[in-house]
Amino acid sequence: MKHRIAAVFVLCLALGLVLTWKVHGFVAKSAMDEAELQAGTTLRLAVSALDGHLKRYEALPALTADDEIIEVLIEDPGNAALRLAANRYLKSVNALLKSSDIYIMTMDGTTIAASNYDSPVSFVGENFSYRPYFQEAARGERSRFFAVGTTSAKRGYYFSSPIVMDGKTLGVIVFKVDLDTIEASWAGGDDRIFVSDPEGIIFMTGSDEWRFGAILPLTPDRIARTETSRRYADVKLHQLPLSYGSFAGHETMLIRPSSGVGNAEREYLYVSQSMPEAGWTVNVLMDTASVRWQAQTMMAAVFLALCLAGLVSAIVFQRRARLTERMQLQAEAQNELERRVDERTAALARVNSRIEKEIAERRLTERRLRKTQADLVQAGKLAGLGQMSAALSHELNQPLAAAKTYAETTGLLIERGRVDEASDNLKRISALIDRMASISRHLRNFARKPNEKLGAVSVEDVIRDTIEIVSARLKAADAELSITIEPGLPRVMAGAVRLQQVLVNIVTNAADAIEGLEDRRIDVSASGAEEKVMIIVRDRGPGVPAAIRERIFDPFFTTKGVGKGLGLGLSISYNIVKDFGGSLSVTDHPEGGAVFAIELDMADASVMEAAE
Repeated sequence: MKHRIAAVFVLCLALGLVLTWKVHGFVAKSAMDEAELQAGTTLRLAVSALDGHLKRYEALPALTADDEIIEVLIEDPGNAALRLAANRYLKSVNALLKSSDIYIMTMDGTTIAASNYDSPVSFVGENFSYRPYFQEAARGERSRFFAVGTTSAKRGYYFSSPIVMDGKTLGVIVFKVDLDTIEASWAGGDDRIFVSDPEGIIFMTGSDEWRFGAILPLTPDRIARTETSRRYADVKLHQLPLSYGSFAGHETMLIRPSSGVGNAEREYLYVSQSMPEAGWTVNVLMDTASVRWQAQTMMAAVFLALCLAGLVSAIVFQRRARLTERMQLQAEAQNELERRVDERTAALARVNSRIEKEIAERRLTERRLRKTQADLVQAGKLAGLGQMSAALSHELNQPLAAAKTYAETTGLLIERGRVDEASDNLKRISALIDRMASISRHLRNFARKPNEKLGAVSVEDVIRDTIEIVSARLKAADAELSITIEPGLPRVMAGAVRLQQVLVNIVTNAADAIEGLEDRRIDVSASGAEEKVMIIVRDRGPGVPAAIRERIFDPFFTTKGVGKGLGLGLSISYNIVKDFGGSLSVTDHPEGGAVFAIELDMADASVMEAAE
């Protein structure tokens, strides 16, 4: 009988071990899949933030190269007065755009003017002909490059453009952009985010000991390519102590302590995404310790439950065989059960404590995510401004050219004594300057990161400012705009800059939809009814198919081609209107085209009085 009991117990134990191992594998894989999704979300946000920051400056070198003071200096680089004027101009532009440095080089690579001309680490007189960004710009191409400055010893991203006059390249202008702000936001998080170059060298990271470390072997070929471009100047590169493994069907990275004390390794799940235009690979590492702990805890719980079940089965079997010893065995079983329950209760208390800690950490992560999403809204706006830069440059160049013509004509008229006509020219120049100031003011207000509270906002003023911003895009699409605003329309509860961002996104999408079509009309109307104000934007484009209508406001969903949009505009607009307490919807018009409807609450009397 004892042998039969032992055999049953051994069988249950074997089955329990097999089942426990299966449960461990299932739980570990599920947890790793979830961790990979979370790391992927963090990766997409980091890539979007970097891409948006770089696009702010991408078109600026070419625009600045057309400035008159730059062209005059590059034709006469030895003129000391022109150099001083250019230095001061570059310093003011650098302060306005919040870039790191701006400098101009002749075709031999010598720097003749720089925004840091009066600093101890001035670039003036330095020769950067060995840099790839100079060599490509000297060939007439726009270039991008990231490196550590050989003069300033500061990391930065370089945008360069040729200075072309009469079809001939006479020099190179370079913008250096500081990336420390974005890198600082990565420090102290649960996940490790870092950016590596094509040679596997870490260029940006929130961890100081990882910076300029290599995740690929530092072979002689890689070192030679890096030293040729002097990408990292005199910085000493080092190999990170890492290896690769796998866990629950996912590839992992094992990193040993850099101090070399002990043999403990930390295991990370990692995901990466390349940024071909920047020449980077963005990587996100997530510690697998919590996943392993979760799987082991579940395995222990299942094993304990199976052991308890086997014990109960053995007790029942024994009770049938030995009725005379029933009371004694029951007492022993009861004592054993109580002991195990106490152990399990203590284990559950520890688990609950750890779960509460994880909840607190997740809440902190959610707050950081909300902040990152707010930065992404701003990045979306700046990316939109970057896309409109060419058209806006045309809008500003026209009045600039006209003002220059009037100024030259005015000089001749004054010499000939035709003062009245000269005075009329000056008035026209003043009007052109007012027009350029209006365009600049609207763009500056639109690009500013809003920290406004909800208040009473005039829909008519917002629509007027929106048309000022998108006028260049509408002209490029040859769109016919019709605006209908109900007389005496009350103010709405909103934020002026954010509501303007919503309208800019929707009207720009409408211009994209009708471009190249026969009917290029866009209707914008605003009316009020029953304590609500409706703003309607209708185009004559192809409309929004029913199959994607429910996803049109999802983040990163776009119907545009590759490189023509991030898929964030409508998602950001939807959330902004939702924050106002309103709604944003889209339908197809019976006669064709998409209809976007924004419904907002009218401002109540107390808010109106505060606004006045």
